[in-house]
Amino acid sequence: MIDGILSVAWIVTQIMLVVGPLLLGVAYATWAERKIIGAMQLRQGPMTVGPYGLLQPIADGAKLFLKETVIPSGANRGIFLLAPMITFVLSLIAWAVIPFDYGMVISDINVGVLYLFAVSSLGVYGIVMAGWASNSRYAFLGALRSSAQMISYEIAIGLIIIAVLISAGSLNLTEIVLAQSGNGFWYVFPHLPMAVVFMAAILAETNRHPFDLPEDEASLVTGYNVEYSSMAFALFFLGEYANMILMSGIFATLFLGGWLAPFEMAPFTWLPGPVWFILKICLVLFVFFWARATLPRYRYDQLMRLGWKVFLPFSLLWVVLTSGFMVAFDLLPA
Repeated sequence: MIDGILSVAWIVTQIMLVVGPLLLGVAYATWAERKIIGAMQLRQGPMTVGPYGLLQPIADGAKLFLKETVIPSGANRGIFLLAPMITFVLSLIAWAVIPFDYGMVISDINVGVLYLFAVSSLGVYGIVMAGWASNSRYAFLGALRSSAQMISYEIAIGLIIIAVLISAGSLNLTEIVLAQSGNGFWYVFPHLPMAVVFMAAILAETNRHPFDLPEDEASLVTGYNVEYSSMAFALFFLGEYANMILMSGIFATLFLGGWLAPFEMAPFTWLPGPVWFILKICLVLFVFFWARATLPRYRYDQLMRLGWKVFLPFSLLWVVLTSGFMVAFDLLPA
């Protein structure tokens, strides 16, 4: 009985140690984005609330929390309120299988990649439910755009991950990182074309610029979440940034060696593994912000053509080439 209680308490503690800093990171990712884009566009960004605007995310959260939740008269109340919860929760539970260091993972299951596939494929439901339950043409159109977009790019993402799995010989994310240590190089180097495609695909998967067609302000008035306000809107907003951090973590795990230092020598080994992992996540997040500041938005037909006619056949070809290379040179893991 006592052992069971202690086991549950330890699991809850592990979850809080991941979710707490993650929520703080989500809040300050918004601040970092505004500061970085401001610097790129010769502006100052947030600077009024607190020193260097550091209290701006807290002020924004308090404002949204205190606002009234307005539900349209024709909306389906239950689904309308459930949709942002699903979007936000799914962006958190995927972290259960992502390792921060060797042995530092909530659930080190052997099919961690399949778990990520399952969770990420459910992400579209929150957006589709929000668009349908809002009883708005603009929201519904944004939801349909999102469903088509996320499905098309998830296929390319899946094929790219399969190429990495062939190289590592395991579905366990810890083993994938250790395989990069054993090879002496990160997978971003042998799979560089796929790393570039994966970066573009996760931009589309998270509905981020230049692929933010579900939130196209010019034509959809912010798309699927146009009818949301107060904390319901905040959950969508936080879910988007949590998904960005999640995808950055997956990219760092698959291609940048996870918690591994760039070189196994001092002074690089002085920093612990979790610090290197967080730094790599920040590097990928910078690419998200950089893309928003510099690239124009794609048209919807360009978006779908890129996903189905470029990324899909290219990633499928790469899987075939990777498999052939591993078999031809007898490099398949035992």
